[in-house]
Amino acid sequence: MSVWQAIILAIVEGLTEFLPISSTGHMIIASSLMGINELPITKIFTVNIQFGAILSVVVLYWRRFLQSTDFYFKLLIAFVPAALLGFLFNDIIDSMLESVLITAIMLLVGGVVLLFVDKWFRHANSEKVTYKNAFLIGLAQCLAMIPGVSRSAASIVGGLAQGVDRKTAAEFSFFLAVPTMLAAGTYKLLTDLLGLEISDLLSFDLVKIQNSFKVITSDDLQLLLVGNFVAFIVAMIAIRFFISFLTKYGFKLFGYYRIALGIALLALLAMGVDLRV
Repeated sequence: MSVWQAIILAIVEGLTEFLPISSTGHMIIASSLMGINELPITKIFTVNIQFGAILSVVVLYWRRFLQSTDFYFKLLIAFVPAALLGFLFNDIIDSMLESVLITAIMLLVGGVVLLFVDKWFRHANSEKVTYKNAFLIGLAQCLAMIPGVSRSAASIVGGLAQGVDRKTAAEFSFFLAVPTMLAAGTYKLLTDLLGLEISDLLSFDLVKIQNSFKVITSDDLQLLLVGNFVAFIVAMIAIRFFISFLTKYGFKLFGYYRIALGIALLALLAMGVDLRV
């Protein structure tokens, strides 16, 4: 993977991670079109640069993260469902992530849903997320374990369904991304990609942990640093744009875009293009 390829993937990650359009589908297309989807570093890279995107939320909303413990309790309540299901069904989730067909279908289904979300929840106007809201948003987020659904779309629609307004639902989705993506990314990086077992982490087997990181070369580390920095900057811009656009225009354009992307993926599959990430 070249530096320019790393930058392109990081731009894609930063642009799509917090928009309701599924970053997974975009990363599959981008890495496949550049011919790097089968490289060992690609999987590590696509997981790792999510940390840069996460950091953008903390920096943009740092004042919110210094609020009362009530803020963190709500995030914890919303985080628990995905944490439990992700831990219990990790193998099933991983097998689904390998299916580009599922990703394409869910892009289409989610796109159709977004076309009607504004009409369905036009009376959603609450600017407060209650504990009950937080838990139900967390349950909705679990749908994003199916590739192509979009964590952002699932959690935002989950908030709207309970009467929370667009801006508040979107921002809570951003906040919830921090513990969710941090936990999922760290777990996947250590276990799936570096070959560590949970027992190694719990027993703090330093020798095995150190040896596992030797699969990452100095060149790879440089790519990861560049990728995280680019994803961080682009995600900050994308979040600002999304909040402004969403409050004015709603979800319909994102729905049409998802449908177009889903059709594009199905077309590439039909042509025999090797799509995987």
